[in-house]
Amino acid sequence: MDTIAKIRQKAGLNKKTIVLPEYNDKRTLEAVKIIEKEGIANVILLTPESIDKQDKERYIQQYFELRKGKGIDLSGVKKMFEDPLFSAAMMVREGKADGFVAGANHTTADTARAAIHCVGLDNRFTIASSCFIMLVPNCDLGDNGNLIYADCGVIPEPSARQLACIAVLASELGAKILDSKPRVALLSYSTKGSAKGKSIDKITEALRLVKEMAPDLIVDGEMQADAALVPAVGQIKCPTSPVAGKANVLIFPNLEAGNICYKLTERLAKARALGPLFLGLNKPCSDLSRGCSAEDIVDCAAVTAIRAQ
Repeated sequence: MDTIAKIRQKAGLNKKTIVLPEYNDKRTLEAVKIIEKEGIANVILLTPESIDKQDKERYIQQYFELRKGKGIDLSGVKKMFEDPLFSAAMMVREGKADGFVAGANHTTADTARAAIHCVGLDNRFTIASSCFIMLVPNCDLGDNGNLIYADCGVIPEPSARQLACIAVLASELGAKILDSKPRVALLSYSTKGSAKGKSIDKITEALRLVKEMAPDLIVDGEMQADAALVPAVGQIKCPTSPVAGKANVLIFPNLEAGNICYKLTERLAKARALGPLFLGLNKPCSDLSRGCSAEDIVDCAAVTAIRAQ
């Protein structure tokens, strides 16, 4: 059974409720049919007409109370809630749904804003970030081509602490979804001091913080991508590392590197990229590329459902 089939099956073993607010997108409509047919999750296709008026008024008032110190007025909130995206996020906040998936016709910024403002941040980390599950065919790197890339969608220039949080959160997601033991590489243009620079100092500090946050996590850095992934190269460049040549969770030094790399992997290696999957929230939510397929929506809904189990 391939990884996608396993993810869908795992989601269906303990069905959760996932809300899809992009009711007018053909790919979403097709995804709903597949999710229901395969028994992956209990799915809510949220349309403006299906939102209870009293619920909507309550959501608007709650959101206004949450954000009124941020320079937003009630009329502005009402305008925002004309889009079911924000009602979907509030449904997750209230527990009427276990997670939401959007982004087929919303930007990552809009989807992230709804998720962060409505669902809220996990107090352990107090930052939101994201990752992709990368499924690379005919590949023996990572876990037979299964890898986690982070952060590829949210934080442009993460601090050392943010990098550490991203590493811990991405490894937790990888362990839960892929049932694999995370081996985390903090990526750089340098391997273990082969070059110098501020970004390398930041990664060194991030490694120290990760080890404080998650002492049992297998993690190392700074490390070049070939040293992280290719056993022969890892043996040459850092032979004593527990990660070198075996990494399955790749933490990028900034958003540019992560976003460029996931898109190159997707296109050049014909990989499946599931996500962006938001990290660091109180409840699971997933973004989508606006170039996504119906199958991508199905699989992000399955991942979101597993995270809610």
